[in-house]
Amino acid sequence: MPAKTSYSRVRNIFDPSSQSPFRISRSKLELFLNCPRCFYLDRRLGVDRPPSFPFNLNSAVDRLLKSEFDQCRAKAQPQSLMVEYGIDAIPFSHPQIDDWREALHKGIQYAVPGTTFIFTGAIDDVWIQNKTKDLIIVDYKATSKKGDVTIDEEWQRSYKNQMEMYQWLFRMNGFEVSSTGYFVYCNGKSDVGEFNNQLRFETKVIPYEGDTAWVEGKIRETYSTLMSQAIPDAANTCDYCKYIAAVQSTAR
Repeated sequence: MPAKTSYSRVRNIFDPSSQSPFRISRSKLELFLNCPRCFYLDRRLGVDRPPSFPFNLNSAVDRLLKSEFDQCRAKAQPQSLMVEYGIDAIPFSHPQIDDWREALHKGIQYAVPGTTFIFTGAIDDVWIQNKTKDLIIVDYKATSKKGDVTIDEEWQRSYKNQMEMYQWLFRMNGFEVSSTGYFVYCNGKSDVGEFNNQLRFETKVIPYEGDTAWVEGKIRETYSTLMSQAIPDAANTCDYCKYIAAVQSTAR
C-alpha cells in the first residue's frame, strides 16, 4: 500500500457559508463521538487522521456473507443461521439494497432538516420479519480470538452506535424498523490443529436492542461544531491528540 504523502486535502471540507448539501457519513459521526477535535480538523480544515491498514480478510468474509444471504433473498427464504437461531424473518428484497450497501457515494441517506447535512450509512444487510413486516438491521463482524465472541467490550460501543445509526436512518426513510438488530459475528479458529489452506470459522448471531434517541441530537451537535470558528478541545481519551501533544511538548 503506497504511503500517503499528505494528510491535508481541499475537497470534502465543510463551508459554513455554503447552502450546498454536505454528506456526513456514519463513520464521521463516530469520529465526532470519539474526538470532536479530530472531527473538526478532518471535516472543517481538511486534515485527516493517519489511515489504518485495510482488513482484507474481514472484507472477504463480508463479501461471502452477502453472497450467501443474497442467494436466499432471491428465493425469499431464510438463510440457515436465521433458522438455527429461530429468527422468524427472511432477507429483505428491495430495489435499493445494493445502493444501501455502497458507502462511497450512496448508502441510505437522510437530509437533516434545518442543516445542510445529508447523513449517510452503508449497511451490510436488512432482514424483514415474517409477521410484523418490521425491518431488522444486520451487521457483519469478523475476528479471530480464543473463546466466545460477544459485543460486551467497551471498545465495541462503536458497533452498537453503528447499529443504532442505521436503525435511525431507515426510520427516517419511512420504514418500520425493529429495535432488535443482529450482529452476524464470524470467529476464525486458530486452535484446529492444522491450516490445510483453510481458515475455519464459528459464526454466532448476537441480538442487540438499539436505542436511537441520541442520534439526531448528536448529528445536530456535529453541525453546530462545524458552523463554529472555534476548534473544539480534544477528547481526554483520544490517542491521536495525546500523541500530537506529546510531540509538541517534547519538540519545544
